[in-house]
Amino acid sequence: MFSDKKNILQLVALLKAHEIRNIVLCPGSRNTPLIQTIANHPYFTCHSATDERSAGFYALGLSLNGGKPAAVCCTSGTALLNLHPAVAEAFYQQVPLVVISADRPEAWIGQMDGQTLPQPGVFGNLVKMSVNLPEINTDEEEWFCNRLVNEALLELNHHGKGPVHINIPISEPLFSFKTEELPEVRVIERYQGLNIYDKKYDDLIARLNKYNRRMMIAGQANMIYMFERKVSKLLYKHFAWLTEHTGNRTIPGMPIKNFDAILYSIPEGSEEQEKLYPEIVITYGGHIVSKRLKQFLRKHPPKEHWHVSLDGKVTDTYCSVTTIIEIDPFEFLDKLAYMMENKNTDYPKRWETLSKAIPEPQFPFSEMGAIGALLKNIPADSALHLANSSTVRYAQLFNIPETVEVCCNRGTSGIEGSLSTSLGYAYMSEKINFTVIGDLSFFYDMNALWSGKFNNNVRIMLLNNGGGEIFQALPGLKMNDKTHRYVTARHNTNAEAWAKACGFTYLSARNDEELQNAIATFAENKELDSPMFLEVFTDKAKDVELLKDYYHSLRK
Repeated sequence: MFSDKKNILQLVALLKAHEIRNIVLCPGSRNTPLIQTIANHPYFTCHSATDERSAGFYALGLSLNGGKPAAVCCTSGTALLNLHPAVAEAFYQQVPLVVISADRPEAWIGQMDGQTLPQPGVFGNLVKMSVNLPEINTDEEEWFCNRLVNEALLELNHHGKGPVHINIPISEPLFSFKTEELPEVRVIERYQGLNIYDKKYDDLIARLNKYNRRMMIAGQANMIYMFERKVSKLLYKHFAWLTEHTGNRTIPGMPIKNFDAILYSIPEGSEEQEKLYPEIVITYGGHIVSKRLKQFLRKHPPKEHWHVSLDGKVTDTYCSVTTIIEIDPFEFLDKLAYMMENKNTDYPKRWETLSKAIPEPQFPFSEMGAIGALLKNIPADSALHLANSSTVRYAQLFNIPETVEVCCNRGTSGIEGSLSTSLGYAYMSEKINFTVIGDLSFFYDMNALWSGKFNNNVRIMLLNNGGGEIFQALPGLKMNDKTHRYVTARHNTNAEAWAKACGFTYLSARNDEELQNAIATFAENKELDSPMFLEVFTDKAKDVELLKDYYHSLRK
């Protein structure tokens, strides 16, 4: 019988899945649940050592001789510190060694409780990775625990070999052993490179070819990548290709960009929605803005999720990653094109048909209407900078010429610095650079204009609705007047004096007629005598209602 602690069960099941058989067990009470679970499973070969200093070096020898990682497991407190010399040797000799330390609950560290000290990260830079597992009470904590263990064990042989540290807090009661079997756990694998002549990739490609519902998601990429025509033709028909404006032109063929509207238009749990569930998802590039897509895939996870990136890091946005492929994504796609079996599947066509059936929205005067007016008139060879929050989301409602470069600070998605970043980019650019920014983002970063270090190719559209409009649309948030004031940062400020003082030609719009007149000048495809600033004043309450009405109309 095994421990009932879910973090222990995840850890031990993954040790087995990653073929870590030899484990040195040191005595103790806090690690007894670990010992009980490991020692009573027939897969593991266990070794006993009382002195942790000796135990660490013994495990080092097991790994050196066998060639596969070995592990050492100790109790809490100074027992862990005694493993330090062996860990240092493993690090500098580049030996894969797993250090597993039982720990007291975090609440008791530094409270004069026995055998407690800050154990997470205790080995500093002498390990390749150190993780502290959660005590599992929710599904999210179980996913997190599984991901952490996978990440640590994958790091044993990633860009050189070396030790890793897995710290596992264990609360009392310690000695409940009622679990009969280890759980089925998700095992994450990593492929480094992709050599079509290497037989170890045969299984990977065979798995891909067996699926009919295949989805490719291209995240943010600040570039435009031109696929060869032959590669595009070979690749395109096999996948539903989802991306956003921030992905730029980094997919072959027709992009599905209005997937948010598609997902909203189809009732949850319907047969039509079930036909959209992917069996495999392959992702590359950076962040995806859409929360709806994230929720859709987390609720209906694919059988496999492959993430392709040069750094080879475990990125598990949709809580279902199974395979990491460490390679340049475009090199991967170029190679993949020639590996796909030629078979018919209607899955990509289903997404395309739904995408084409949703018309581009027509909004009256509003934030969405202003963004739509600009994007309908934006020069095809320009650059578009989208500030975070509502701006980047509303832009996704409209079509943009595929040659327009789209930039946005989606690394952390903060509102600060959007204006500064766009000005720095524009200074190095020969294109016309349009920046669309909300009022809170602009006034937060208005000192970006103070330096005067920008050229006449800068055009800024400020959407001023007197506060943080998007906060009003958050589900479940109900605010009284006092809360509303502070959450949305209501204000009566405008940018006219500041824009003029900084050398901009200033335009404004408070209704649709003024907007259309301003856009005619603002979006001109020629160099102007000065940078231009367009401030659009809207009503945030009406904006929210217009957006709700639009999404409700998709269900009709």
